[in-house]
Amino acid sequence: MNRTLARALAALVALSAVLGLSAARLNATPPDAANGRDKVAVFAGGCFWGVEAVFEHLKGVKSATSGYAGGSVASPSYEQVSSGETGHAESVRVVYDPAEISYEQLLEVFFTVAHDPTQLNRQGPDVGTQYRSVVFYTDDAQKQSAEAYVAKLRAAKTFSAPIVTQITPLRAFYQAEDYHQHYMAQHPYQPYIVFNDAPKVVHLRKAFPVLYREAAAD
Repeated sequence: MNRTLARALAALVALSAVLGLSAARLNATPPDAANGRDKVAVFAGGCFWGVEAVFEHLKGVKSATSGYAGGSVASPSYEQVSSGETGHAESVRVVYDPAEISYEQLLEVFFTVAHDPTQLNRQGPDVGTQYRSVVFYTDDAQKQSAEAYVAKLRAAKTFSAPIVTQITPLRAFYQAEDYHQHYMAQHPYQPYIVFNDAPKVVHLRKAFPVLYREAAAD
């Protein structure tokens, strides 16, 4: 290795340390999506516990992971995001097999079951920009699909109030702390889950019986 390359690598390592960009936290493309077939979609719509639980119960979804996206702070903590000062939204990264479920079907579930796209900077009892409604697209195809789907909802006047969902590129996804992962499955009787998130999964089962599966994805 020549000295120039060595210095460049050393600088990169140092910069990564300063920014806190650890591989465990910054993972927009997870290993289970690197097989050339599975795809990644990222959504934000209120507390990530319920959004994650909804996507975990869809056939074709390989994994659903709670995390943070859309902000300017690298590798943020839950406490930082909760302050509303990082610009991040509580988000969920979905790894799915497009041969089993399409991106358009994920959009339909997101807008129908996972959250209320007419609530600005809030969902239910949770208030703040960290709970805003966002579709984070990873390529032009996802952008076009999301824009077309929202246009269709607006044309059909599906909602009585305006849709406030942002459609924005995914810059980075930071996985949330371990205790946030699969939270509904781990705490099914927690009051917040019982009143706010469990009904979403019930709604999913009734509204999308063909897509619904009882066992949650990892």
